[in-house]
Amino acid sequence: MDDLPLQKIQISGPTLASLLQRFSSSPGDVDGLLFGRVTHIATSTFSDDDPTTTAAASSSSFDSPTLIATITSFIGSNSTSTFYDSSGRLNLLSLRRLFSDNQTLSLLGWFSGRRKTPLRPSMRESAVTSSLSSKIQFAFQVENSPKSYTFSPCVFLLLTTPFHDQLIHTHEYRAYQFRLSTESFEPQTLDVVNIGPAFRGHYGAFCPNSQFPLLPCQLRVSSSMAEDGNCESESLKSMERVSEDQRVLDMCAEDFDVGRLNRLIGSDAANYAGELEDMYKKMLAKLEGLAKFVEKSSARVLEQVMYFLCDHAYVNFFEVCDWEISGVVN
Repeated sequence: MDDLPLQKIQISGPTLASLLQRFSSSPGDVDGLLFGRVTHIATSTFSDDDPTTTAAASSSSFDSPTLIATITSFIGSNSTSTFYDSSGRLNLLSLRRLFSDNQTLSLLGWFSGRRKTPLRPSMRESAVTSSLSSKIQFAFQVENSPKSYTFSPCVFLLLTTPFHDQLIHTHEYRAYQFRLSTESFEPQTLDVVNIGPAFRGHYGAFCPNSQFPLLPCQLRVSSSMAEDGNCESESLKSMERVSEDQRVLDMCAEDFDVGRLNRLIGSDAANYAGELEDMYKKMLAKLEGLAKFVEKSSARVLEQVMYFLCDHAYVNFFEVCDWEISGVVN
């Protein structure tokens, strides 16, 4: 089992948010297991220097590979000491029970969340991580590695809250790697992989999810159609298509001519701001009309309900009066 250093630790935004939510919603301190993978990152060794220097650098990169650990999921509990005792010794039976439903995943390490405490590992957490890192049965292979490296579950994620209550609810967290060679923790950089300017490019290929219909903007019959002798039939088809497109557009915007969409492309696109603003106004007018229609419908329903209740109470009143009068007469 190799004791390899990590360059950094990564975690996705949803996974970190879920972990913080589990910690904040629990009645007390929590702990749990972290699952994920460790990937070897190939580094470039191209150089204009002497070939022997390049070969030495390449050999050095193989001896000390660049590794990145990625946390993909976790298992948490609403208490602590779920798989270890007070002295930090592992309870393998409890650990296997927690690990039984996730046998296909690689155990990367564990986490601990405690409130209003210093952001540094305790002696017990150090003992737990040392015991977990030394278990050969939990070691796994490094992905994309040119050599067969094994990695032990030595990642530790610590979460705490500030000592004093604040208006804004905050959390503090720090990632560590436990090195068996030195029996100590090494702080590691924790990157949230989909937060920040560096990851905005990951969403560039996403398609917009909108109900606005895909409509053609060219409404006039082309000159080639006129030369074919089928101008009348093509013109009729074009008019039918325009009528259908206008009907679809009316579902989104109020009184906006489909022909005006032609101004949003081509040479007229430079002055499209006014057209877009007008189209948005028409769309808001459509929504306002729907809101007024719903309001009037609700008022009518309420009026009918009140009329029914009043009429029902009126009938019941006279039935009671008739019953009382008939009782007096008898």
